[in-house]
Amino acid sequence: MQIFDAIIIGGGPSGIACAIEAQKAGLKYLILEKGLLANSIYHFPSNMTFFSTSRLLEIGDIPFISHNDKPTRSEALEYYRRLMQHYGLQIHFYEEVTAMKALPDSGYEVSSNKARYHTKNVILASGYYDVPRYLQVPGEELPKVSHYYKDPHPYIGQRLLVIGAANSACDAALETWNKGAEVTMAIRQGEIYPKVKYWIKPNIENRIKEGSIKAYFHTRVVAIYPDRVTLENPDGCFDIPNDFVLAMTGYEPNYALLKTLGIPCETDLNKKPLHDPETLETGLPGVFLAGVVCAGLQTSKLFIENTRHHGEIIIRQILSGS
Repeated sequence: MQIFDAIIIGGGPSGIACAIEAQKAGLKYLILEKGLLANSIYHFPSNMTFFSTSRLLEIGDIPFISHNDKPTRSEALEYYRRLMQHYGLQIHFYEEVTAMKALPDSGYEVSSNKARYHTKNVILASGYYDVPRYLQVPGEELPKVSHYYKDPHPYIGQRLLVIGAANSACDAALETWNKGAEVTMAIRQGEIYPKVKYWIKPNIENRIKEGSIKAYFHTRVVAIYPDRVTLENPDGCFDIPNDFVLAMTGYEPNYALLKTLGIPCETDLNKKPLHDPETLETGLPGVFLAGVVCAGLQTSKLFIENTRHHGEIIIRQILSGS
């Protein structure tokens, strides 16, 4: 069995950045990605525009060229594909990590759905977009309910409920309304999330104000049925007719994977995986965290632009201990 200097779990921006730094350092590494290249970004809405500029998303000393200052999802996917090809990154797609155990001498055995690997170090760069924050209400399992929004076409002429008031919810509400959906929003707070993209926030607020998009504030979903949804606000419960539900309630790190790897998390509301913020090493020797997974449930604190240097920190730490 081959022995690697580092197994990197996750083929998104952080995993790619770690792989590039490992390759520059002459380390033997392998990325294991359970889906496809930049899996989370691929599942973003088709017409999504990043908040960050392309320059702030650059990694590996390769320029990120986009038509406008802020790149689109498709431009980002092309950029990461070019990075993979330019560096000839060692990556296995559709290979999901299922277990990890410490070896008696040193290092770890990492098991996937396809193989087993011996490695001196493990880097977890799994992001947070793969696991939705579920509503935990009856009917959430119905096929009419989705926690991911791709494009507006399926909702033309349909009665659509969008749950949430952050970027994803506002984008989905505006796009689907623009294409002919009858859009209603259910919002737990009393306003649109203040940090919604500055070019989106006034648009959604104006559509609500004029009545084009119906919004129920201080409202939560109680139950979902094939033909309606039950909502609750301070005045009590009420039903609205409904064809589809987009639950844009956010996402969280893959805590099941963290548990499988033996990485504990803080017990407070943020549930951050325990690690040294300076070295990014966890309590397990030679096991590191990279990217937004470091933030736990505080998913609005870390982005590509302020974690793209994690690869440099981790590889420097690995080299110092070799």
